[in-house]
Amino acid sequence: MTRLPGVEKAELNFGAAKLAVLGKVDPRLVVEESKNHGVAATMEGAPETKVFGRVFISAASGLLLLAGWAFDTFIQLPVAATGLYLAAMLSGGFATARKALLSLRRLDFNMNVLMTVAVAGAAAIGEWREGAVVAFLYSVSEALESFTIDRARQSIRSLMEIAPKTARVRRDGREEELPVEEIRPGDVLIVRPGEKIAMDGKVLSGYSAVNQAAITGESIPVEKTAGDEVFAGTLNQHGVLEVEVTRLVNDTTIAKIINMVEEAQAQRAPSQAFVDKFAKYYTPAVIALAAGIITFPPLFSGQPWYPWIYRGLALLVVACPCALVVSTPVAIVSAIGNAARNGVLIKGGVYLEEAGALSVVAFDKTGTLTKGAPEVTDIITVKNVSERELLKAAASVEKMSEHPLARAIVHKAAEEGIGLEAVSNFEALVGKGARADLNGREVVVGSPRLLEENKADLSSLQGALSRIQSEGKTAVLVGVDGEPAGVLAVADNVRQASAYTVWRLKAMGIKRTVMLTGDNAATAGAIAKKVGVDEFMAELLPQDKVAAVNRLLKKYGKVAMVGDGVNDAPALATATVGIAMGGAGTDIALETADIVLMADDLCKLPFAVGLSRAALRVIKQNISFSVIVKLAAVLLVFPGWLTLWLAILADMGASVLVTLNGIRLMGIKPEKQANEK
Repeated sequence: MTRLPGVEKAELNFGAAKLAVLGKVDPRLVVEESKNHGVAATMEGAPETKVFGRVFISAASGLLLLAGWAFDTFIQLPVAATGLYLAAMLSGGFATARKALLSLRRLDFNMNVLMTVAVAGAAAIGEWREGAVVAFLYSVSEALESFTIDRARQSIRSLMEIAPKTARVRRDGREEELPVEEIRPGDVLIVRPGEKIAMDGKVLSGYSAVNQAAITGESIPVEKTAGDEVFAGTLNQHGVLEVEVTRLVNDTTIAKIINMVEEAQAQRAPSQAFVDKFAKYYTPAVIALAAGIITFPPLFSGQPWYPWIYRGLALLVVACPCALVVSTPVAIVSAIGNAARNGVLIKGGVYLEEAGALSVVAFDKTGTLTKGAPEVTDIITVKNVSERELLKAAASVEKMSEHPLARAIVHKAAEEGIGLEAVSNFEALVGKGARADLNGREVVVGSPRLLEENKADLSSLQGALSRIQSEGKTAVLVGVDGEPAGVLAVADNVRQASAYTVWRLKAMGIKRTVMLTGDNAATAGAIAKKVGVDEFMAELLPQDKVAAVNRLLKKYGKVAMVGDGVNDAPALATATVGIAMGGAGTDIALETADIVLMADDLCKLPFAVGLSRAALRVIKQNISFSVIVKLAAVLLVFPGWLTLWLAILADMGASVLVTLNGIRLMGIKPEKQANEK
């Protein structure tokens, strides 16, 4: 392909069945050159594998073979039988022979060459039936491989079909149906109940539940209202939504996922690189060995030519590395495609293999093990003050503040249905809290230090303060006219799935789980105890997290870092595998991490690790099985026990079995009981 004028680089993506060509060249020339090399190609995108065509060819070859056998055995017309056998050889082996001739022009001695030489050699020594059987069985093998590989590629095609091709858009006061390619940021989509959302955007008006399983793998619909983000390919279940488009069709989250999955399936894993290198030297060695078997005994030992030619041809057939070559890429395509359908984006075969060999998983705390949003957990008052009165006073003052703790207090008041009152003389006290006048009384909301500076007596609240701080929570005190009125405990609550995830990883054999956080030691210790990690490191700056990951790498080997993909970018890049959470719609997470959990769901982490380990097992099984079958069959060549048809049957069986074994990875699903734990 690179010999074409104007072509600078050409890359074949096995998983997506796509050829990428870089340079100034007429696409029609690329298509024509591909066809000259025996590869079906179109300019419209990845062509469907021609499974039915190959099945038809195999069926025709099989019927001709059967007819030839009938004429040979029952009717006893050897000339007619030979003609039918020849027809079976031509119909079953023509496509293979064509590809073999094209390969020989490039001095590429691949499996097509081996098979064509074997069939031609059988015909040359008068073994017409054997040659016809080999051609027929090899055509069956190719048809079965095409079918199974096509199943694996469906994982990408199903992603491509998620988003609709047209959308209802409001422009200039009227609604019209437009192709998504013509829709621009700022356009307003009208999405009715039961319709898929065509573009990424933000909800302008309306309320609905949206099924985001196609993007995040979440089975439970997510409620959407004005201001919320929505993604192309997700399903609006009830209610009409007006959505302002924020991205072009090629920049949507689903488009990025498809692109990254295709790139990931094209990347060679370490085991695949080894197999490819092995096959490069293996095939010429097999041809040389077959030539030696054919020539040396007759020339130097006076043996008859016929049996040794037959054995050499059988060796060519059985030693064909079909199963070995296909063993790894099918497993990688299946695993990465399955992960993408379940909301886990694995960005290459190398990361798939690395995730399967992890010893340690390190977690960021805020936004990973915890929800990342502070919540009021406790309300403790002094005498003569009710919880509602305390919360109302605190929230009325804090509604003027932008601090995360202040927002948590205001949110709690809203949840309780408490109406807030107007305040005057508001003053934000940096690092301490805030004060304001409420109904003629001074209200102070902030840290214990702030009230102590105001000479407040906190003795009545010391027990509550000690308990709150020991639990890793932040104490927000409320004072009225210089006297303490109560304390609010605010905490970044642990995710419901965190403890389960840590437990599940340990059950899977992960040697150590570690929490890395910039929080203080007391808070970190409380969170670590709740989620069950083996170790925690507190008060870490970003550079300290990198140093911590490096120490873990030196001590344990393979280390994953799980974070939000933004603040933890240096640590994610340092770890063996960087895993970002909540990547849907987040460009930084998609670009930074090696594996992205598209939903904000930590339970997908054990699924990703389990799938990676299963893929590693399948790859090792496939390679071992392929090599053992080949070695066993080769040993049967020398005593003459291996016939041509048995050799192709062994090769075909091995190829189909490793392909089916790889496709099993498409059936692995996240554990349904995860959220119940």
